[in-house]
Amino acid sequence: MNNPKIKIFLVDDHPLVREWLTNLIHQQPDLIVCGESEGAPHALQEISATRPDVAIVDISLKQGSGIELIKNLRAAQPGVAVIVLSMHDERLYAERALRAGARGYIMKRETAKKVITAIRQVLAGKIYMSESLAAIFAEKFVDGRLPAGGSLVEQLSDRELETFQLLGKGYETRQVAEMMNVSMKTVQAHCAHIKEKLKLTNAAELLREAVRWQENYPTS
Repeated sequence: MNNPKIKIFLVDDHPLVREWLTNLIHQQPDLIVCGESEGAPHALQEISATRPDVAIVDISLKQGSGIELIKNLRAAQPGVAVIVLSMHDERLYAERALRAGARGYIMKRETAKKVITAIRQVLAGKIYMSESLAAIFAEKFVDGRLPAGGSLVEQLSDRELETFQLLGKGYETRQVAEMMNVSMKTVQAHCAHIKEKLKLTNAAELLREAVRWQENYPTS
C-alpha cells in the first residue's frame, strides 16, 4: 500500500511561478501540489479546506500581504509549515517572515534543488535559510545590534513597511488603506511612525524616500 503524498499549497501572484513550482514538486514521487492562490484571503480559505503539510508563500501578493498571511496561518492552521519563496531581499524580510511564523526563507534566484531541500528540511522540523542569512543572524544576535549595512527601514513594523512600500509604488493614502484593509486614520498613523523612525520631517520627504527605496529594493 502506497503512503499518501505530502501536500503542498502555493501562494504567488505570478502564474508562471506557480506553474514552475507545480512541475518541480510533481517531479518528486512523494510530493503533490494540492492547491494554489494568488492572494491572501483566498489562500487562507483554501488552505483551511485542503489542509496541506506545507505552504509556499510569496511576500507580495495580488491581495493582501504575505507576512500577514503567515501570521494568520500560524493562528488558524498551526500544523501547516510555511516557506517563503520571494524576490524580496532576505536581509530585510527573512527575520520578519520567521518572526511571523515561517519555517524557511528562499530567494527566487536560488536553484530548484534548494527549493526541494527547503521543503524536506522544514518537513523534518528544521528551519531553512541560506548560509549568508545564517551568518547575518549570528552577527545580529551575538552582538545585539544591526549588522553592517543595516538601515533605518529595518526598524519599521511589518505594517509600517507595507505602507512604505505601497507609497513608494505610487499609491495614494486612500488606496493604501483599501489595499491593506484598514482605515485612513490607521495609514496616517503608520505614516507618522515611519517619519519618526526614518527621521523625516514632512509628507513630501516621506514620499520621496519611499519612491527612492522602492527603486533600490523593488517588491514586485
